[in-house]
Amino acid sequence: MHPSDEIRGSKSSLLLNKKIVLAVTGSIAAVETIKLARELIRHGAEVIPVMTPSATKIIHPYALEFATGYRPIVDLTGETEHVVFCGKVENPADLLLIAPCTANTISKIAHGIDDTPVTTFATTALGSGVPILIVPAMHRSMYDHKFIQENIDRCKDKGIQFIEPIIMETKAKIADVDTIVAWSIRLTGRRDLENKNILIIGGGTSESIDDVRSITNRSSGKTALALAETAFYRYGDVKLWYGVNSQSPPSFISTVGFESIKDLLKLIENDSMEGFDIIIVCAALSDYLPMKVEGKIPSGREELMIKLIPAPRVIQKIRERNPESIIVGFKVEETFKESIEEGKKLLDEYNIDYIVTNTVDAFGKDENEINIIDKDKEIHHFKGLKKILADRIYDVILRKK
Repeated sequence: MHPSDEIRGSKSSLLLNKKIVLAVTGSIAAVETIKLARELIRHGAEVIPVMTPSATKIIHPYALEFATGYRPIVDLTGETEHVVFCGKVENPADLLLIAPCTANTISKIAHGIDDTPVTTFATTALGSGVPILIVPAMHRSMYDHKFIQENIDRCKDKGIQFIEPIIMETKAKIADVDTIVAWSIRLTGRRDLENKNILIIGGGTSESIDDVRSITNRSSGKTALALAETAFYRYGDVKLWYGVNSQSPPSFISTVGFESIKDLLKLIENDSMEGFDIIIVCAALSDYLPMKVEGKIPSGREELMIKLIPAPRVIQKIRERNPESIIVGFKVEETFKESIEEGKKLLDEYNIDYIVTNTVDAFGKDENEINIIDKDKEIHHFKGLKKILADRIYDVILRKK
């Protein structure tokens, strides 16, 4: 067994049975492709490396052979490797991933020039409909060159996807590995959420007692992240409104932060709330708000009373602003019986489409047990990792709509 097989699928099966041609060009960022190849394999992919002559001067082909289990294609031979993997054949690659991609290679692809294995693979993939994902990396002055930008636009017009580089001072650096992997999953997976605008509202809230202290909760934000990432993988247009949490959102998800119920209500009231097909509210929102004291409450008191008032019902405001959207709420109680009973009440009270119920046992954990209740009061029961449950929630929505 090759060492690459030992890690295959160790993180997920999202790329299982997917064949990805990893094309490497002569940017110094080629050193990142070892890590990239291994991460693709950890999600199940079979990775076939292709290199330009310039790339072999940055990293040795043996390094990519170790990383992938395949000897890199550095010359095209009588085996017509470009046709075998990216041509009009019975079992072509699922994706041609060019990372990193230099200004030189972008321009050649834009004008149909084939003088390296990578550019020939690109021409063949374009002609046969194999998806292409380009990840540029170069000096910023090269990236900002008008001809390069025109060539990027020319490629995009032909259906080639690009991941924007990370702009840092004088550099247009290669995107991070997680973002490249996420886009690889997106381009090779299900597209049943294509053209769907999806809003995820998750995380916890922090409500001020005074200028120093606050009341919050134990929400980890893991469910919101799982729902946002899953929608992205399934080709949805995703936005995440993310409250107080213990985990940072991935860079490939468009995220707006909020801290309090008041902050969230401002987001709901402005124009950015409109136009969503699906809105999922899995945030752990405060049911009660403290009457804030200006300044800092002095320390050393023997007793302190904090007055709490009921918080506005956020999901009601969301429904008022979005009468046509599919709205999914969450309800947490001590027991499953209580959560189902209260969840059914919320469906009718706020005219929402689905309620996902669970218990407090799931807080902060990677696994959960949920019931999804629809308007007809039909209950769909699932148990497993939150990332898997996110898929099940979308499955139910798409099946019932």
